[in-house]
Amino acid sequence: MSHSLENQTLAFAGICQAARLVQQVARQGVIDDKEVLATTLNSILVTDAEQTADVYGGHDNLRLGYNTLIEQLNGDSNKKDAELTRYLVGVVALERKLAKRRDLMSMLGERISQVKRQLHHFDLLDEQVLANLAGIYSDIVSPIGPRIQVAGNPSFLQQPMVQHQIRALLLAGIRSAVLWRQLGGKRRHILFSRKRLVAQAQAALR
Repeated sequence: MSHSLENQTLAFAGICQAARLVQQVARQGVIDDKEVLATTLNSILVTDAEQTADVYGGHDNLRLGYNTLIEQLNGDSNKKDAELTRYLVGVVALERKLAKRRDLMSMLGERISQVKRQLHHFDLLDEQVLANLAGIYSDIVSPIGPRIQVAGNPSFLQQPMVQHQIRALLLAGIRSAVLWRQLGGKRRHILFSRKRLVAQAQAALR
């Protein structure tokens, strides 16, 4: 996979898409577009893609992520969402800590392999599979901290299925952050290469 701006932007859009879906399910209790949810969660399981776009099944499956990236990094402060920014910063920070722990990365690989085997018997959006993905996040990623505090409607946040989806989506965000770092993405790019990232995201949506 090349360290091109196109690929870096694609991976960062993956982080943005996961964060936006976390926000949706926390506020509404459901994610309307099940295909977008499935695409985002499936990216966790794609560990041997030849092309970066294959992780998400193509650019079209990241339209929500590209649009979110544009809103968050564009100069118009009215469109920026502080809550989303917090999720993005939290995911990138957690991934940096995770990357330094080879033992945890190895455990992560083993647990993801278990989920792949589970998919021989269950659908990706089945509650048992979501619970397993959520468990990977809770057991391996969350304890290294700092914890990401998810805001939303308290009555939804108490529902186990919503909790599973949020944790599974945060794991998908971590997956995209791993990819972004592997492709040469750095935190300074978010600050100093905003215009280039936005322009690339806009080009991907055309």
